[in-house]
Amino acid sequence: VQLVESGGGSVQAGGSLRVSCTVSGYSYSRWTSSTSIRYCMGWFRQPPGQEREEVALQQRDGTTRYADAVKGRFTMSQDRTKNTLSLQMNSLNAEDTAIYYCALDPWCNNVVEYWGQGTQVTVS
Repeated sequence: VQLVESGGGSVQAGGSLRVSCTVSGYSYSRWTSSTSIRYCMGWFRQPPGQEREEVALQQRDGTTRYADAVKGRFTMSQDRTKNTLSLQMNSLNAEDTAIYYCALDPWCNNVVEYWGQGTQVTVS
């Protein structure tokens, strides 16, 4: 399984940025016919000198859970036909500076089993 992030970079405070993630090599063999959401994906970030934290994560019921710090500013979207996940980040501020990681939670139980390599977002 590979999760490859793209996008990121540097932006001034108040600006916008979009990061994307492409999933490959994931086996769908564990899906069941009763599962409407076959897997869940999300974004985490790790600010300098801090622990990794959740930014947005799909839930089993199809909704997306956002961290309070990004609600109303960040929007996650997914194109399952292309196995891509994106995070649109608006009104960025210095506290959003971090390495952003794409995450795959195969069972939609809020347990991430696969991670991307991360992409740097710097807000100045």
